[in-house]
This record gives sequence, C-alpha cells and structure tokens, in this order.
Amino acid sequence: MKVLKFGGTSVGSAERMKALGPLINNDVPKIVVLSAMSGTTNNLVEIATALYAKKNDKAKLLIDNLESKYNEVINKLYTTSSALSKGKGLISSHFDYLRSFTIDLFTVNEERAILAQGELLSTALFHYYLEEINTHSVLLSALNFMRLDEKEEPDMKYIETSLSAELLRHSDTKLFITQGYICRDAFGEIYNLKRGGSDYTATIIGAAINAEEIEIWTDIDGMHNNDPRIVEKTHPISELSFDEAAELAYFGAKILHPTCILPAQMRNIPVRLLNTMQPEAKGTLISSKTTNDSIKAVAAKDGITAINIKSGRMLLAYGFLRAVFEIFERYKTPIDMITTSEVAVSLTIDNTRNIDAIEKELKEFCKVEIDNDLTIVCIVGSFAAEKQGYAMRIFDALKNIPIRMISYGGSENNVSVLVDTKLKKDALNALNKGLF
Repeated sequence: MKVLKFGGTSVGSAERMKALGPLINNDVPKIVVLSAMSGTTNNLVEIATALYAKKNDKAKLLIDNLESKYNEVINKLYTTSSALSKGKGLISSHFDYLRSFTIDLFTVNEERAILAQGELLSTALFHYYLEEINTHSVLLSALNFMRLDEKEEPDMKYIETSLSAELLRHSDTKLFITQGYICRDAFGEIYNLKRGGSDYTATIIGAAINAEEIEIWTDIDGMHNNDPRIVEKTHPISELSFDEAAELAYFGAKILHPTCILPAQMRNIPVRLLNTMQPEAKGTLISSKTTNDSIKAVAAKDGITAINIKSGRMLLAYGFLRAVFEIFERYKTPIDMITTSEVAVSLTIDNTRNIDAIEKELKEFCKVEIDNDLTIVCIVGSFAAEKQGYAMRIFDALKNIPIRMISYGGSENNVSVLVDTKLKKDALNALNKGLF
C-alpha cells in the first residue's frame, strides 16, 4: 500500500480536485492524505482571531465570505444534482458550526476545532467527487486514529492499532481518503501536528502501515539544487538520502519540513516528491540509499541571530560549555551552529523569544555580543572525511562573500556558513555558479 499526500494548491480549486482523479484512480492500494484548500487555514485563523477579540460581527462576515468561496467551488466541482445537494449540505453544516462560536464562549480548544474544518471540508468534498465519477473510496476520519502523547509526539502504538482496525473494517477497499494536519491530543481534544502538517501526517501513516512508498505531491517538481525563487537555472535533484533531505529541509528548503523525514527513515520507507502540475516529472526520491560523494544542493535559512561569548578567564575551564548550554536548555532554545576558539564561543539561534533572559544570564560569567539579520547558507551532499577538494570548491565560490562563521566536520552531509542576510542572494548565486 502507498500513501499519497496532496497539498493545499493541489486541492485549491474544483479544477485541481478534478485533476487528482487520474493520479489516484488505479489498482494500487493507497491512502490519500489531503490538506485544506489553499488559503482556507489562513481564513480560519483570521476568524479565530476575530472571535478571540470578541469582534463577532467581523467573524460572521469572514465566515460568510469563506462559505461563498466554497459554494462557488462545489458549483464547479459537481455536475449531478445529488452530488451538489450533498456538497451544499456539507458546507451548510460546517459553516453553521463556525457561526455557533459567535454566540458561545471561545477558548483555545474551540480555536483548534475551527482550524480543523479546512481538512474536514476538503476530504469530504473530494470523497463526494469520487462518488460522482463512480470511483469507490472510503473516507477515514484522522480524528479516529491520529493521536499525540503527553509530549506532543505521535503516539505510534495507538496510531498503528487504531488505523489497522479502521482498514480492516474495509478490507475490500483499495482507496482511502483522510485528513492531514489534524489529530487529537493525549486527552482526546482536537489538536494539530504543527510541524510539517499534512506532510507529517503522510509519513506517520506510512510508517504505521509500513507503506511501500510515500508520495508528497506539491506544486514544484521535487527538491531543487538551489532556491529557484532567487537563483536562475536550478534543477530538481533526482535522489537524496534521508540525512541529506533532512539537512536541506532544516536549513531552508521549503518543500518539506525536517520533522517529516524521521517516521519514514525509522521504517526505511522511500519518500518521493512529485508535482501535481507536472505529474510526468521524475521528482525527487528520498531513501536510505547513499549516492557517490558529491555536492547535491544549497539551501538558506534566514532569521538567524549570532551570540558571541567571550571569557578569557573561564573559557577553557571545565564545565564552561555545559554552563552555557544549560542556559539555552532552560529557555528551550535550540542552537543551529557553534564554533569555538581559545578566546570565544560563537553560536547561532533562530528563536529569539527569550534572547533578553538568555543574554542576562550569560553576562553573569562572560562578555556577550549579539548580531541579528544573519543567514545560514547550507551546502548539502556526501562529504567523506578523507575526500579532498570539497572545502576548496565551496570557499573558492564564496571568495568575495564575507563569512561570519563556518561549521564543517560535524556532519558528513553538511557544510554551513553564516553571512549577513543582505548578502544571501549573492552567496546563493556564487555557490550556484561555482558548484553546479
């Protein structure tokens, strides 16, 4: 069995939903995971924000506008009166539910229920469309099997058991439709996966059923070797290892969230990135296979802050680094890069929510300098320690770009450099020219 995930743009209109039919209508058993229609989640967040502010009239107007959008979609999606009637009934039910929050008390639990409506709508509307074109499918509610534990991590044992029971009830069915992003928390309340959303749902489901393959369908033909929004003449990468894909995702490749790789990697399930706009394109295959030593791609992560720590008296003393790291641990602030010398430790973070408190505690035993508006440029590939030439090619390409920090050797898949964000475009283009 395969797992296929389609993002918001892939179900963003009646035309796009209809285009999915040929992609899934074959004899291969599969679970199809759908996101909300593009723009819907943002609209629902806007509605929830108005409700929190007790601006109920504004919330009603936003709900009416979103309902009108969905009614336009079903008028284009369905051709039979029975399907149109079911679609109208579904929309009326969901939007009456949303309007009920303009009357009753609104809390965080209600907000999560509101945010779940996009996926519940898209999957039901698509399921009705499949019925209309005589394609048999079963609509599975993700709320029946997707659950997080007390640490807000996927409760894999529960998911495996519950999903297996759902599938067994329909043993003669080859096509299942379910929602991405939404789930329940450890207390049974409606929740969401946050990190990676529907992609994460797909890889969790793939791991739970030990799928043959997981396909992530978006509006771009795989991971590119550089940022196509900034650099001209990029190309999709045909194959990546799990580790290479995770590095690229973490350091800026927007097509996939780094968290999504782990469930598939744990069960050694290949993940294929494909383009619904160009279904014939080869895309990118992510697997445990490690290709020959090579530089694969470049990605960039903005919003980086560098913290330079100087303490001539204590720097090399036993326990100094532990004292530094404990401060970041207390404030739940991950560190991206770190370099050390005899007189300083430099590190970077992308979450500055607690930066003032962190700075205050660090200043109790060392000097601290903070630099903002920085970007990590990450070069990803297979860099064997004994292989010569990679560093020379990278730094020769960047010879005209001032580099603030270098991280090399911590991973066989990643060389990272820190630059001013204003130089990001120059750095990406220089690397593209020098490496590819």
